[in-house]
Amino acid sequence: MTPTQTTPEVLRQHAEQAYAHELAALAQHDRHPKPPRWNLSPRAVLTYLMGGRAGDTEITPKYVGEPRLMEIAVATLATDRALLLIGVPGTAKSWVSEHLAAAISGDSTLLVQGTAGTDENAIRYGWNYARLLAEGPSEAALVESPVMHAMREGKIARLEELTRVQSDVQDTLITVLSEKTLPVPELNTEVQAVRGFNLIATANNRDKGVNDLSSALKRRFNTVILPVPDSLEDELSIVTRRVESLGRSLGLPEVPAALDEIRRVVTVFRELRAGVTEDGKTKLKSPSGSLSVAEAISVVTNGLTLAAHFGDGELSSRDVAASVIGAVVKDPVQDQAVWNEYLETAIKKRAGWKEFYSACREVS
Repeated sequence: MTPTQTTPEVLRQHAEQAYAHELAALAQHDRHPKPPRWNLSPRAVLTYLMGGRAGDTEITPKYVGEPRLMEIAVATLATDRALLLIGVPGTAKSWVSEHLAAAISGDSTLLVQGTAGTDENAIRYGWNYARLLAEGPSEAALVESPVMHAMREGKIARLEELTRVQSDVQDTLITVLSEKTLPVPELNTEVQAVRGFNLIATANNRDKGVNDLSSALKRRFNTVILPVPDSLEDELSIVTRRVESLGRSLGLPEVPAALDEIRRVVTVFRELRAGVTEDGKTKLKSPSGSLSVAEAISVVTNGLTLAAHFGDGELSSRDVAASVIGAVVKDPVQDQAVWNEYLETAIKKRAGWKEFYSACREVS
């Protein structure tokens, strides 16, 4: 099955599948110059990310935040420098990476997932060992990595969690990004990147025990730092849109009836993350977890699932309480104390939050 094909049973479509109608509309109305092998012009890619219109088609925002950051990201990919997206968990690094690749190359699947166990083969190439033993080194025995495939085809490759990869493996990218060449010494040849190739890497700047990038590798990237959403309304918009998308694939209740509870979840996360209430009047202790936007989306989705299968179909405070506590209390001693103090000092007397307070106390 090709990246553009899908079936109704797929739980999560790739970006180029889920938003194929938007990408097609943008391509149809795109009158701006395109870099080599780009499906859309940089202006159209920006519209795809930030939202707008293409003829009669509404383009939904994929990123809610400062447009200049996305302009820099898109412009970087039109140069010979790779793009590094950095931010705390839940700042849409992977989401932006996927949609950039979908809009530019029409294929977001050329992905390397970085882990402590990622080796050079995942970035360079591997071998079909049965053929290698039977025939010796040959093109037929070579197994392309997503990066090598992107170089051959002039597409965008993606590398998630670059700083989780061991430093010596990270440096495998230096020749690829500087010389745009991937040597294959076993075959006495090399793969040269064709125009259109580039790489998007993501990194989490809050993880402990990660591997810093070498200065040589850093110079090969333009870095864009993705911040947490500036305002409650921005974060609410992000969570609502993502929950709606997930809800459709899972058959969950409609989101509009749940907006009050979603706002409560987002408010709790923002206040505990910032260490102060939204009105700035009460100082708070922050728990050990990141309380990211992604976790807020998960909390609301879990709540909607409870409401759908064990409630009346409408999201209530009782549906979200347990998931909120699970997201906040990672350390059963330290975080529990932080949570209890927050409930008593910030939530207990807040107008309209009595049901939420009681539900949280019940499951605490």
